Amino acid sequence: MEEKNSKLQIQPPNKGNLITILSIDGGGIKGIIPGVILGMDLRVEVHCEHELDGEDARLADYFDVIAGTSTGGLVTGMLTAPNENNRPLYAAKDLVPFYLENCPKIFPQSKGTLAALMGTFKALQGPMYDGKYLHSLLEGQLGKTRLHDTLTNVVITSFDIKKLQPTIFSSFKAPKDSAMDALLSDICISTSAAPLFFPSHQFENQGKEFNLIDGGVAANNPALIAISEVTRETFKKSPDFFPLKPMDFGRFLVISLGTGDAKNEGQYDAKKAAKWGFLEWLSLNNSTPLLNVFYQANADMVDFHNCVVFQALLSQENYLRIQDDTLPAELATMHRATEKNLENLVKVGEELLKKPVSRMNFENGVVEPVENAGTNMEALKRFAKLLSEERKLRRSNTITPSNN
Repeated sequence: MEEKNSKLQIQPPNKGNLITILSIDGGGIKGIIPGVILGMDLRVEVHCEHELDGEDARLADYFDVIAGTSTGGLVTGMLTAPNENNRPLYAAKDLVPFYLENCPKIFPQSKGTLAALMGTFKALQGPMYDGKYLHSLLEGQLGKTRLHDTLTNVVITSFDIKKLQPTIFSSFKAPKDSAMDALLSDICISTSAAPLFFPSHQFENQGKEFNLIDGGVAANNPALIAISEVTRETFKKSPDFFPLKPMDFGRFLVISLGTGDAKNEGQYDAKKAAKWGFLEWLSLNNSTPLLNVFYQANADMVDFHNCVVFQALLSQENYLRIQDDTLPAELATMHRATEKNLENLVKVGEELLKKPVSRMNFENGVVEPVENAGTNMEALKRFAKLLSEERKLRRSNTITPSNN
């Protein structure tokens, strides 16, 4: 295997000023929300890729690392896997149609009270969904594509239940460890194998066995993992990142996209939870409280850390977290893939773009609007301009002057 991926669509950071990272949280069908933010439905006039350099622009051309967990891992694979023309398999504008078409088949809904009860009974005996459609879809779409084939560096999280430790599939590791250079389909199936919902995924690669479940149990918000992978490369003095210093956060440009939660809606309270037992905490009809609380706490702690570090190093303008924590209960579930819910999630994404930029106050942990920062859409336009300028700088610095 080559030490470097010759397919990368972006010149290395040592040719420019910034290190650019896109991070996408886990959240099942709620992956529609970051899908809307990145691509936008045709009913909205502007989308992120059009804010870059025209209709042919692709996100893999601008981000040094795209990181994802669970549904975010699927998006990462779709945006970075090459097609027959060595361009990304999916454009950002294709994400929402992908979710609208496939979510009802990935999460088939029970119809009628009796069917719903049978579905709940089934979930007590095994995963609620068999995952066959999802597995077939990913294997068909991604084919023989391996981790080292992606068109920019990717970081996708999972968790090995046999070893009881996180498994991070990283483009930076793949050239040096052939066992980690797995099929992208296996990686995407693994990161989305949410407990209770889908079966765990076992596969072998280069003699190494993997026993994996949803990456959300390790890092539902993978932004910090992506930053850590880059930092590791700087410690190793990788020529792509030299002479970046390991803690030079002023060079990082990070967009972190959440998938929404309902924590501000009073969905749960201590008086109710005090009476819950095993079934209530894991109730699939009650948004699966244990998983929701665990995944959201996990994601918020990463956001808290990033806010503290970026603000402490006076680089807060380089970190953009877009998240909606006001979802109504019926939209906060990861699997209720009804036509109405899916369409409403599209609307959530569209409305989220109109909301003010918000940032966690690390004194009290509350997410608050940032004064004079504009809307999320305006912030994305600003970031898109920086990404475009960075790409042009790197390309100009890569061109070798001709000898006259």
